[in-house]
Amino acid sequence: MTTDPPLLEASNVEFAYGDVTILQDVSLPIRSGAVTALIGPNGTGKTTLLRTLAGLQEPTGGSVAYHGPEAAREIGYLPQHPEFRPGFTVLETLAFYASLVGGGRDEARAQLERVGLEDAATRRVEALSGGMTRLVGIAQATIGDPPLVALDEPASGLDPGMSKHVFAVADELAAAGTAVVVSSHDLELVERTADQVVVLDDGTVVERGAPTVLCDRLGVESLEDVYESSITGDLSRVRVQGETA
Repeated sequence: MTTDPPLLEASNVEFAYGDVTILQDVSLPIRSGAVTALIGPNGTGKTTLLRTLAGLQEPTGGSVAYHGPEAAREIGYLPQHPEFRPGFTVLETLAFYASLVGGGRDEARAQLERVGLEDAATRRVEALSGGMTRLVGIAQATIGDPPLVALDEPASGLDPGMSKHVFAVADELAAAGTAVVVSSHDLELVERTADQVVVLDDGTVVERGAPTVLCDRLGVESLEDVYESSITGDLSRVRVQGETA
């Protein structure tokens, strides 16, 4: 187990909307070169935690500290439902985002190649399939080579082949040294890809560790069994795509 300091560290994070508590006492290290997966039922706080880790919202308690290198863009983020302004090609869209961090079309092309969409460079974004739109979203999230990339349900609603490709891209990013945080309901792909799994239930971390470590600790054979052992309620909740919190 590495003793290097984490790239990003959440300490006793809490988040509430008025009287409604979404996250409570969440502490979590995010390390470079690893895929950290957040799993749990809908509404248990995965999206809220991901947005908090990405710096898109301030926690109402606790803190999130970035310990990584200085970068033009420290954190890249893929929302659960990425949307792009219609009327522009994929390359034009990514070139715009690249220009915001001092890059240009070469940077945009490099990210398209990373996600396997170089052949779609001249296609208009509104003509893309759902899977291709998510891949453009991942390419947008990696513009500027941020040390950390946060992906919210990147495989939601995709066919099995495209889902595998999306997770393969996440794995390749981690292999290149990027810290990747991903929320997902696809336990099979998470088990095959994630270095660390964080199980959330009712806004709290109920289990955390490598998939094999979690299985050994709980005396079960798969991440699905870990989920069943850790979460209060019906396993079918994990099959439902989408999340409101």
